[in-house]
Amino acid sequence: MIKRLFVVFSVLVVASLLLTACGGAAAQKEIKIAILAPLSGAVPTFGVSTRDGALLAIDEWNAKGGVLGMKIVPVVADSQCAADPAVNAANKVIDQDKVGYIIGEVCSSASIPISEIVNAKNVLQISPTSTNANVTLTADGAVKPYTFRACFIDPFQGTVGAKFALTDLQAKKAFVLYDQGNDYTRGLAEAFEAAFTAGGGEIVGKETYTGQDTDFSAILAKVAEAKPDIVYLPDYYNVVNLVTAQAKEKGITAPFLGGDGWDSADLDRTAADGGYFTNHYSEQDTRPIVQSWLKTYGEKYKDADGKPIVPDALATLAYDAANLLIASIEKAGVDDPSKVKDAMAALKWEGVSGTITFDANHNPIKSAVILQVKDGKVVYVTSVAP
Repeated sequence: MIKRLFVVFSVLVVASLLLTACGGAAAQKEIKIAILAPLSGAVPTFGVSTRDGALLAIDEWNAKGGVLGMKIVPVVADSQCAADPAVNAANKVIDQDKVGYIIGEVCSSASIPISEIVNAKNVLQISPTSTNANVTLTADGAVKPYTFRACFIDPFQGTVGAKFALTDLQAKKAFVLYDQGNDYTRGLAEAFEAAFTAGGGEIVGKETYTGQDTDFSAILAKVAEAKPDIVYLPDYYNVVNLVTAQAKEKGITAPFLGGDGWDSADLDRTAADGGYFTNHYSEQDTRPIVQSWLKTYGEKYKDADGKPIVPDALATLAYDAANLLIASIEKAGVDDPSKVKDAMAALKWEGVSGTITFDANHNPIKSAVILQVKDGKVVYVTSVAP
């Protein structure tokens, strides 16, 4: 009897070990990718677009069997486009959810502190939209090995804006406005000023404000007095809405020019009418990959009336970023961020925002577009190659 019980017990132990082993193998069939985006805070439309674009790419890969035989499991966290919430979100997904890969953040002021965390913990980060040069570089100019981006950087975007102002708009005098506490707006402003003056233009005024300001009347009085040909306002849509509306009330007719932070469904197109901004893609691009993207996104996401949503640059860059990341995992052939980062550095990928390769600083090499806000619409004007 004892011998029989021992045999039964042994069989149960072996079965338990086999089930545990199988369970462990099943767990290894999944790979987690975090999406850190501002789903609340000052710019929630940025976060929704980013989340939806990245999730669509993940869905497409999973429909094809995932990557390396593993199902991709997204882990979404609200990082609020601000440093402290972003740090908390990054630590949570890394330490608790055990992710090895992060898509995000959207804003440079959030992506920079996240980059410090991921490079200390050997987690791979790709930001879809953070354009400040310091996202991928340390204070002494060294490349952060685990941080990449899918968008062009502020120096390029600011330079493109300045060249457009000088050449296409024939502007000779510019007034620059920016948020002194925001890495994104300050970086763009500095790049624009350097390129505009180098091209023969004159900066006739420069004023700063804070992200909490809502009354810009004192600053705009100086703009009106300076009579510039162009006003450079490289901020997010929520600030652009306030400034351009108040500028029209003051009778300022000089066109405003900005960066990709203008790109939002919540941009006040009446207030910003006549303005221009640099961006990463245009839905008016006739390339097949763009038109296919518009169709796929519109079929997946609808507005309150059931109409297809047109993806903005945030959604598009998040889609490209997710594809770049997953394609790099596939190319590396192993779920190991230290190997995947090397595969990403050497990757060439045909994205919606252009054919993407990375330079030595982990920045993509691709074109920018100029868009105009006109008669309630955003209209493609031109493309500028690097």
